[in-house]
Amino acid sequence: MVSVALPQIGTRLSASPTGLQWVVDAYVLVYAALLVPGGTLGDRLGRKRTYLAGVLIFGAGALTCALASNLPVLLAGRALQGVGPALLVPGSLTIVRSLFHDERRRAHAIGLWSTASGLAMAVGPALGGVIVAQWGWRTVFWINVPLAAVLATTAWYAVPDVPGTGRQSGERDGDARRTGLLADLDIPGAVLITAGLAASTYATVVGQSAGWGSAVFFVSTSITVLAVGLFVRRERRHREPLVDLNLFLRRDFLAANLAGLAVFFAFVGAIVYFSIYFQHVRHQGPIAAGLSVAAIGAAFAVAAPISGRLTHRFGPLPPLTGGLLLAAAAFLSLTPIGAHSGMVLIIARFVALGAGVGLALTPMTQIAVQAVPDGRAGMASAVHNALRQQGQVFGVAVLGAIVYAHQDYLTGFRIALLTSGLVLLAAAITTLLLPTRRPRPASGRSRHQ
Repeated sequence: MVSVALPQIGTRLSASPTGLQWVVDAYVLVYAALLVPGGTLGDRLGRKRTYLAGVLIFGAGALTCALASNLPVLLAGRALQGVGPALLVPGSLTIVRSLFHDERRRAHAIGLWSTASGLAMAVGPALGGVIVAQWGWRTVFWINVPLAAVLATTAWYAVPDVPGTGRQSGERDGDARRTGLLADLDIPGAVLITAGLAASTYATVVGQSAGWGSAVFFVSTSITVLAVGLFVRRERRHREPLVDLNLFLRRDFLAANLAGLAVFFAFVGAIVYFSIYFQHVRHQGPIAAGLSVAAIGAAFAVAAPISGRLTHRFGPLPPLTGGLLLAAAAFLSLTPIGAHSGMVLIIARFVALGAGVGLALTPMTQIAVQAVPDGRAGMASAVHNALRQQGQVFGVAVLGAIVYAHQDYLTGFRIALLTSGLVLLAAAITTLLLPTRRPRPASGRSRHQ
């Protein structure tokens, strides 16, 4: 919804195009940078408590944005909002994993968790267009304040305690041990990975605006390489590493995370420019453009829970590889798109694209979080979500550079669609790294649950 509100924000707060870009990027940068520490905090402090903290921080950030009288206050609110999902996103996924021990029910639950993303994509742009047109840009932030209150209240009463690794027998979720719950937390490692992810995100953002050969891009990239290199060196030696790097030696974990990076690069990056295509090339209004793009999210929302059932029955490889191939084919079939292309054919390809990503997202998510014991599930979830978020940032920037490298928008847009299709095709090939397994029949208890 925020992206739809940007033109009105620019008018009301006298924001420059660069300032409007940071309305989006301030949130993305903080969110991406804090995901790994946020997931590890959930492992240590308890998932329910961390989830609740994330929801409340997100609500506080939304309130700050809704009350902002100038751009700096709005950007501060957006940065505060970014802290929230860094805590609640990995926390929510690990809660789902902890609550469902039966493999069939867990796969279905992760499918429903993934469906939420599709519903947001389907409803967000169209709803945002209506809200901004009727009640103004502040409403897209006000709406999150009561939502956060409802989520926090519901979670407090409905979600059982999902303890972290620091929980002693008899202690409540998140209670500190006598020796200090965070005494052995790798604080320097958290600082290094946060700096590395923040610098990587910043380099991508400024590279798009200031230029890929600019000094600020070079400095940010250098900081990224230095921070990540020091982080890897430290984690290999630390007794309680923030991220267990040995996980990346597992074929399933590596393939799932590479697929997540590729999917969000191609999928989310392209959606941004689909919206621009409908408004600037086909001259549709924001509501009509939002409804057109919503076909992708609607198909995604239908396919994701189906993928959970397929994953349980056939294993993760068929729906993951099949979904990636379907999405790649949809992108490649869209490359001849023009100003007067038939909407029926475009929507049909959008449905195939959304269904393909919906089929792939559930098995890749399940593989990533099931590669570790319960005590490190938050870490695995955070790593997976951090790579997906980096893929999104890179996708918007790199595909944008491709689009705007040509004077004719359609020419650049077609090359960007081709790039997205090839990236997803490469991701499908990486799934060949995944070990196959025979599906296990559900127990009698499972069939009646």
